[in-house]
Amino acid sequence: MDVVTLGESMVVFTPTSDGFMRNANQFTMKFGGAESNVAVGLARLGHQSGWISRLGNDEFGKAILAFLKGENVDVSQVIFDSDAPTGVYFKEPRRQNSTRVYYYRKGSAASKLSKEDLNQAYLTKAKFLHITGITPALSESCRETVFEAINIAKQNGVTVVFDPNLRTKLWDEKTARETLLKLAGEADIILPGVAEGEFLFGESDPHNLGELFLNQGASTVILKMGATGAYYFTTKESALIPGLSVNQVVDPVGAGDGFAAGFLSGLLDELEIPKAVERANAVGALVTMVNGDVDGLPEREEVEQLLSRRFEDVVR
Repeated sequence: MDVVTLGESMVVFTPTSDGFMRNANQFTMKFGGAESNVAVGLARLGHQSGWISRLGNDEFGKAILAFLKGENVDVSQVIFDSDAPTGVYFKEPRRQNSTRVYYYRKGSAASKLSKEDLNQAYLTKAKFLHITGITPALSESCRETVFEAINIAKQNGVTVVFDPNLRTKLWDEKTARETLLKLAGEADIILPGVAEGEFLFGESDPHNLGELFLNQGASTVILKMGATGAYYFTTKESALIPGLSVNQVVDPVGAGDGFAAGFLSGLLDELEIPKAVERANAVGALVTMVNGDVDGLPEREEVEQLLSRRFEDVVR
């Protein structure tokens, strides 16, 4: 197994028309969740990914499981819960580049995830453990599960990759800040955005943030800067890897998950960090051009085509 991740996946309903959702009478149904998005992104790029979670023993849960199986994500560690539902959320596309999100996930099956649900042998087969700051916000048992997964990974030489993925609606700021900083201190690689860095440290300068995150103990920090690109920081060097421009941003939700999948893909292919970040930028850019959390996640050929076009533009 290349990458194992754990967290909640939900059914996503989106109105077929823009504007206030109160006026919508038709919706599309798709699937989303930061960790499963990353797992799908990796699978489409040709890697082996596994996703650990709980789903409600309902039609939504069964639909998510079937979808992930169809995307070649290993779901052998998913547990069906007959006492709790699958989470749901709604996306409201207000206008171009403006989408609001409404979650209905309290008491969901995934929020019941516990340490006892972890299979140590399964986790230790992975090269990377990918975690986000969303899962520990769902419940105390989810928080314990995330830290236990990290503990198992670190004891068995599995590299821990942490994306803060801040969701202020899920918990109070004090608990969020304390927990995310603790997770940053356990991670080998951190993938924060500038806004998350400002939340954690009260600092927005990229170079200062890179140093602050490295001081938590990670060996590598990739600081996402949106369309500008991303900085990488190690104890030896740092640089900005420029982003790739797109004709039109259709749906920005899921771009950060695509970025994480692209970066992990680069590491799995043993690329140097700058090249891995370049791949991450390309995947993130492609995701924004398609509506849906996972619909825009590209296959390897699309990423290579985008990067080769960029190279051609540079050398012309």
